[in-house]
Amino acid sequence: MTTRLQATARQRTLRSMALLPVVVAAALAAGCGDKGKSAEGKATQAAARVDGSEITVHQINQLLERQQGLKPEQAEAASHQILESLIDQQLAVAKAEEQKLDRDPQVVQLLEATRRSILARTYLDKAATAGAGAPTADDIRKYYDEKPALFSQRKVYALQEFTVPVGGEQGKALIEQLKATRGPAQFVEVIKASGVKFNANQITQAAEGLPLGIIDPLSKVSDGEALYITGNDGFKALLVVASRSQPVAFEQAKPAIEQYLTAERRREFALKEMKGLREAAKVEYLGKFVNKPTAGVAATSSASDVPPPATTPASSAENLDPAAISKGISGLK
Repeated sequence: MTTRLQATARQRTLRSMALLPVVVAAALAAGCGDKGKSAEGKATQAAARVDGSEITVHQINQLLERQQGLKPEQAEAASHQILESLIDQQLAVAKAEEQKLDRDPQVVQLLEATRRSILARTYLDKAATAGAGAPTADDIRKYYDEKPALFSQRKVYALQEFTVPVGGEQGKALIEQLKATRGPAQFVEVIKASGVKFNANQITQAAEGLPLGIIDPLSKVSDGEALYITGNDGFKALLVVASRSQPVAFEQAKPAIEQYLTAERRREFALKEMKGLREAAKVEYLGKFVNKPTAGVAATSSASDVPPPATTPASSAENLDPAAISKGISGLK
């Protein structure tokens, strides 16, 4: 999944100088600052020195590892860009330290919060990696067989997504009218004629690009029909304009399934570990937090809980016409 600091005059000044994030990053990065001086004369992997403070290849590699989808041929250029960023960072950090911003109470609190977050995450990551284990060949095969809509019967969809902020009896009545339509063109005319305001997105997406919760039910919807996701504040209608079968063989899907199951095992292990830690600890709630919220406070599932990926900007009712539908179909050809 965030918290937001309340703006104060002092915090606004710090943010405008863009020093809070660089101070945090500098405090967590190894090899920056005066420590670099002690390594002088050794066979270090130094990439640059900024007023005597070393920036190491190790720091660059750490940041390179975080860049998703980086191709091998892009690594060299990316490493140079990262180095330049680290140089800028070190220059700003030096000024921040010169002005003793690292002693500012707000900065100290932020550094401590970041430290605690990293320590907790690292512990859980290491515990889960060591304790969760790897999925077996049978586990992988079972997952493939149980998810035909993702693999053996996988489809690529051209969808029209309608978000309609009308609930209750009015929403139910409109859904029934839409269910009685025949084809995308009639569907659009009915929803326009209803007079309700709605937003629409055009989506061309393979099954694996959709939220897991809608993949199976959507696979059972025929072209020209819609899947309806209802909530207290309205509904979403996913109109299947067209679909094309594009199955994935087991051997092709196996690496991705193994990676997913491994991540799920680790996630479940981490949850179990936290539950055990809580049971073993003495946790006392104080002040206004004595009365814990009852279970089920979270809002019930609504249309917005499982939104499909919007790959095009939202359209208004006035801009939606059959031409948009034919454009969606053309995306599958």
